[in-house]
Amino acid sequence: MSRRRRTPSRIRVRPGRAVTTAVLAAASALALAGCAGGAIASNTPASNGQSFVAGSPGTTLYRAGAGPQAPAVTGPVVGGGRLSLASYRGHVVVLNFWGSWCTPCREEAPDLAALANHFRPAGVRFVGIDIRDSPASAQAFTSDFRISYPSLNDPGDTIALDFRDTVPPAGIPTTLVVARGGRIAARVIGPVTYSGLKSLIQRVAAQPG
Repeated sequence: MSRRRRTPSRIRVRPGRAVTTAVLAAASALALAGCAGGAIASNTPASNGQSFVAGSPGTTLYRAGAGPQAPAVTGPVVGGGRLSLASYRGHVVVLNFWGSWCTPCREEAPDLAALANHFRPAGVRFVGIDIRDSPASAQAFTSDFRISYPSLNDPGDTIALDFRDTVPPAGIPTTLVVARGGRIAARVIGPVTYSGLKSLIQRVAAQPG
């Protein structure tokens, strides 16, 4: 019997992008496991908590002022009302793509809730983007984990798709840290930890406006 050779996996780097990619030492505590499944807008979870998006887990950093502009998305908020991301211009914004059906999203939720409370006095704003979810499940999730920040309801991935031309959330959970000027400064694919995301937020908050 002949043995099939295994080809080592590689992370693709798109040519021509003015980015710097690194895994921060402070972010090394980030858990890199995710649910298994298909990419955003390509499939629907089977409500078993095991659906995830393809992508290489890790942290991507962009040079100050060189990251792509975050789209000024607007949409309905879980629990009622509407929110425009543009209303947070001038603040560091943490965007977290999640779903109540995603097990790693549940694992990182307590850290996100705690960080939102920690950074609120400093003017850092947190926004969730809840994809492929029902309103009832999303509301139960935010209640269970005492998440006080708003989440945009995105059952059809419409908002998520707006980010594909800039920094695609290649998997969920994915977390973006947006600088005060509206440019994406960092991206984390996979569940965050308190210490890892705190370090990223502090780094971006220290950048000039």
